[in-house]
Amino acid sequence: MKIIITGGGGFLGSQLARKLLQRGELTGPSGAPERIEQVVLLDAFFHRPAEEARVRQITGDISDRATVFAAIGRDAATAIFHLASMVSGECEERFDDALRVNLDGGRNVFEAARAAAGRPRVVFASSIAGYGGEAMEDPNTDRTKLTPRTTYGMTKVICELLVNDYSRKGYFDGRSARLPTVIIRPGKPNAAASSWASGMFREPLSGETCALPVRRTQSHPMTSYRTVIDSLIALHEIPENRLGDDRGYVLPAHRVTPDLADAVLRQVAAERGLTLGPIVDAFDARIQGIVSNWPVSVDGARAIALGLPPPPELKVIVEQYLEDFGPAAR
Repeated sequence: MKIIITGGGGFLGSQLARKLLQRGELTGPSGAPERIEQVVLLDAFFHRPAEEARVRQITGDISDRATVFAAIGRDAATAIFHLASMVSGECEERFDDALRVNLDGGRNVFEAARAAAGRPRVVFASSIAGYGGEAMEDPNTDRTKLTPRTTYGMTKVICELLVNDYSRKGYFDGRSARLPTVIIRPGKPNAAASSWASGMFREPLSGETCALPVRRTQSHPMTSYRTVIDSLIALHEIPENRLGDDRGYVLPAHRVTPDLADAVLRQVAAERGLTLGPIVDAFDARIQGIVSNWPVSVDGARAIALGLPPPPELKVIVEQYLEDFGPAAR
């Protein structure tokens, strides 16, 4: 079986590839387990060469149809995880590029899946940025109307609708995971408007200063990267007859504020003898304006009923990050 991961050079893509290789098999279009023989990673760039013989890296742009079709191919036993996307802050600043990458790129992936043999399963990484405006609820559910107030969210919602319709027509077997903000991402801050969510944990844990661009009382749905990876795989494995006609599932998440993050960090630091860097207020009206158009909470009960995992408590998420990316893991 061949697995394709768009955005395979990114944090979630590389974590997903590693977990799939460890797992060794995945359900094929036949409904039976298939041995994973190759994992194809497609991304604009890669930080390092592949170290595993089963991994093939393809450097390219998902807005280029030929590149996407060549990467996916026409193999009968294929699974596709579509994670590639421009992030939220970039989409607000570069509207035309957002349409080219997120929409045209998404259509390229879906059309290549349609052309592949065996009706592959396609898992699309959507976002809670699909919620917005007057339709937002507290909490938002899979039944909340999707009326995004950001370009990023708009592109995700359109791709969710495409996944539903391509699946309805039998072109492929699609599923969408509506991701909360994923914490804690290692490395440096990026252009995502939600970058502060990881930064307010990551920088203090490294003894560095976190410049917080939002209000300390700002609530936002967050979940663990481990939980997201497990959820993407679990969603792929669900038999199609359990999905119904709405293939989009918001993942369960914690309602987190910077104040809560600070309290949890202090608890972990006290238990482990860590010296934390400070979180300082650096209010950014542009970032706050984007985040204010996102939900403060979500209800992932429908995903949980399907068998997808809830995130562990926030303190455990911090401890998992230290285990995977802290000084002892380097």
